[in-house]
Amino acid sequence: MSRALQFELRLAERMSRLGTETAFEVLNRARALEAQGKDIIHLEIGEPDFDTPANIVDSGVAALRAGWTHYGPSSGFPELRQAIAEEVSRTRGVNVAPEEVVVVPGGKPIIFFSILALINEGDEVIYPNPGFPIYESMIRYVGGRAVPIHLREERDFSLDVDELAHLINDRTRLIILNSPQFDHLRAGIQRPHHPARWILEKLRHDRMAFRIRRHASRSRDSDRAPDDELELLHGELYASRWN
Repeated sequence: MSRALQFELRLAERMSRLGTETAFEVLNRARALEAQGKDIIHLEIGEPDFDTPANIVDSGVAALRAGWTHYGPSSGFPELRQAIAEEVSRTRGVNVAPEEVVVVPGGKPIIFFSILALINEGDEVIYPNPGFPIYESMIRYVGGRAVPIHLREERDFSLDVDELAHLINDRTRLIILNSPQFDHLRAGIQRPHHPARWILEKLRHDRMAFRIRRHASRSRDSDRAPDDELELLHGELYASRWN
């Protein structure tokens, strides 16, 4: 046996806290059933049941042929950031500058970057359960304590404001909201006795925008965010592999 094979591969302890993307495990099982001739309705991953629209495919091919095959700015091409800023400003009712926009390849990176940047060992993160599997996995990975708020069938899987308020304490550092009911939930978050914390908010599934901010509300009439407010916006089209 060669000397190189005598050493045990030892991974960092935090790797034991890293979960898997169970949605894709279910997808593999579903496709195996389809291969057996069974009719399957896919609810496991966030992907529509139609191909990427032809105009998006054509634009991608044209860009490749035009030489857009090299490294670009890490935060995204300025023209794209400008277009996103204009779209967000128009549709959200707040003024967003291109410098506040970062383009990322999908939803998982921005979730991971946010948790990695904000959570210290022992910090608590409230997250919806059932929900995106990466929530609990990334919280545990960075050493945080994952605190689920359960989405119950008897409430049509909506968040309970009183339960959310009860879970918040001095150790709460981040609250993850994946709900179109954010305006309704704000009352349970912005109570005077609650300490400052961050919110990872997923807005409007038709546009898939992620926003991270302090719990202090941003007024629709304000031109700029408060100095302590961090916004990370992620826009996504229904275009698999062309996000």
